[in-house]
Amino acid sequence: MSTHPAPPPPPAPAPAPGGAARAALLVLADGRFPAGGHAHSGGAEAAVRAGGVHDPDSLEHFCRGRLRTAGLTAAGLAAAATAGLDPLVLDEAADARTASPALRATSRKLGRQLMRAARAAWPGPALDALAAARPRGAHQPVVLGLAAGTAGLPPHDAAHIALYESVTGPATAAVRLLSLDPFAVAAVLARLTPDLDRAAEAAATAARAALHDGVDALPAASAPLLDLAAERHARWKVRLFAS
Repeated sequence: MSTHPAPPPPPAPAPAPGGAARAALLVLADGRFPAGGHAHSGGAEAAVRAGGVHDPDSLEHFCRGRLRTAGLTAAGLAAAATAGLDPLVLDEAADARTASPALRATSRKLGRQLMRAARAAWPGPALDALAAARPRGAHQPVVLGLAAGTAGLPPHDAAHIALYESVTGPATAAVRLLSLDPFAVAAVLARLTPDLDRAAEAAATAARAALHDGVDALPAASAPLLDLAAERHARWKVRLFAS
């Protein structure tokens, strides 16, 4: 029997560059991340009561419009925060881009909740500084972008997460409000992915421009019907979702 020692095992392969960041992308986009979004319908509850959303086709139309307006605006702010723009300046820009007082309050509430979760998951001085400067909560897209950057994600990924949230919130709410077939709703989201990719690219491009040209280079797409519906929804005494 040979007395030579067994050769040492080969070293484990180094993790692929960006692997941790890719995992962070999945964590941030996961509906189970405790950021409070599950309690909000993204305007779907008001649209259902008004009859604008009643089946998968009308839900797709609603989500596509949201993607190109509120979603694109949020994605631009998130990408800009990840790219390194001053989050306090971006927070003011988010205020200016949110006409509805009810939606401004909702965005700050969600931002406050996201901040708690993000600081627990990825502690860092940038998040701490924003939390101290905005104790009542910064706007959710700004916190999202800062959290994404702290987690090592690029601006394009931050934009993707913001856009993904802008359509999955209403889609999930519609399943609960209308008892829609979850498979049909999943198909709606799948059909939206090309638009989502294009919007993420546009948001990331605008964020790069904003580094030189300021926040006016960021998207400011408006959705007046969403604003009006949010104000009506906030006055309802009985509702399933907070917004």
